[in-house]
Amino acid sequence: MTRAGIAAARSSTAQLAEIIPQVDDEQWELPSACGGWRVIDVVAHLAALASEAVDPPPPDPSLPKNRERYHDLRVDERRGWSHAEVLDEWRRSTPRQLDLLEAAQEPHGADEAVEVAGLGTYPRHLLANTMAFNVFCHLRNDMLAPDGPLPFTLPEPTDSQVAPAVDFMLAGLPQMQGPELTATVDRPLVLDLTGPGATTVTVFPASGPDGELTVAPGADAGTRVHSTALDFIAWATTRKPWRDHCCITGDASAATPFLDCLNII
Repeated sequence: MTRAGIAAARSSTAQLAEIIPQVDDEQWELPSACGGWRVIDVVAHLAALASEAVDPPPPDPSLPKNRERYHDLRVDERRGWSHAEVLDEWRRSTPRQLDLLEAAQEPHGADEAVEVAGLGTYPRHLLANTMAFNVFCHLRNDMLAPDGPLPFTLPEPTDSQVAPAVDFMLAGLPQMQGPELTATVDRPLVLDLTGPGATTVTVFPASGPDGELTVAPGADAGTRVHSTALDFIAWATTRKPWRDHCCITGDASAATPFLDCLNII
């Protein structure tokens, strides 16, 4: 199970809860580092995800299939809300979301495959890592300085916060972009991530024309992409240019198309 994921989700959520009372009305309206979203919109996004987790809406085929556009839609639905209304939804739904993710760690049903529209299919227990990634990434990269506008500080990220977020990103890597990303990998390449959340994995090409990339633990290729895990969260989500944060050893031509295309949502 991924109990580390639920612990990380709770930890980053608690840190967001500490920051929220320090934000004034003017700061809520500042542009975040997430393009097109104000700081309050970032919380609206997290609140929308929490509300949908605890009270899933009925299927609607008219909704955008692209996950990023879907998130924009849900944020846009809340743009007319007051700050207090957005924060109230987040405070009301988030504890229930965390409890549901905790329950999903129990053996019964934990390995059940769950499709997350636009993102792929995951064992139910890994959905905790999705929240761990989402809250950590938005809080640390989009809301808080130096990349976001809020001048508040938190303790340095810990391995227990970063590793579950990275685990979700690596689970989503073969799925989120499908053939677009698969086509960029024709030889195995290694992602060597250091610091908090450190891990080393090999990305293998698809085994057939309709296959997906495979991500496996260990270093099983001569071409290696070196980065910190914290930087990986930023550049693999295209928040920052990978060239500013990665060092490639071996055949750079084997890694560059992959790095240029990668966009974890």
